[in-house]
Amino acid sequence: MLENTEIQILEEVSRSRRGTVFFVDNFLRIATAKTVAKALERLVQDGKLYRAATGMYVRPVEDEVIGPILPDIETIAAAIAKRDKARIVPTGSYALYKLGLTTQVPLNIVYYTDASPRKVTVGKQTITFKKASARSLAATGEISKLVIQALRTLGKDKVTADELRLIGERLKDEKPYHLQHDINVAPEWIRQLLRPLINTRMHD
Repeated sequence: MLENTEIQILEEVSRSRRGTVFFVDNFLRIATAKTVAKALERLVQDGKLYRAATGMYVRPVEDEVIGPILPDIETIAAAIAKRDKARIVPTGSYALYKLGLTTQVPLNIVYYTDASPRKVTVGKQTITFKKASARSLAATGEISKLVIQALRTLGKDKVTADELRLIGERLKDEKPYHLQHDINVAPEWIRQLLRPLINTRMHD
């Protein structure tokens, strides 16, 4: 039974793009959760799958020089959000890093979520999911939602001219519809900072 479960799991995994993150839940139509978990652990021991984090498995991308490449933090966070049917938004120092406002990669990456709060350890890094209000998760633009969280982190009256200039440059790549929507759901002090940047963009 267990060997047959392993074969079916590998067949399903092989049909997916390398680097895709899998959970026990993905294979419950094959066998019970307990049997699937045991099969996955045996596949890891045999080197046919890798454990990306606790309870998460992957057939990694293979690089000719450096060997297997495991998914990055963002891919794992997105996979968790998809499984939980949750919204997530990068916050704090990770939002600053994603925008290029800092070059320091944070070891503790924090996401707001509308699902249950949790922590996931990935190598030396930790993903922390913090339960947040619907308003904190209302932004829809990939860039503008980062901008809102980055500005929250920097703080009111503490944003420098250079930071605003860089933010303005990044916002040029945001879709107008998402940008307008996200300004409307942002705190008023953030709206006041962003409106001049958007007006400049419109006249460029």
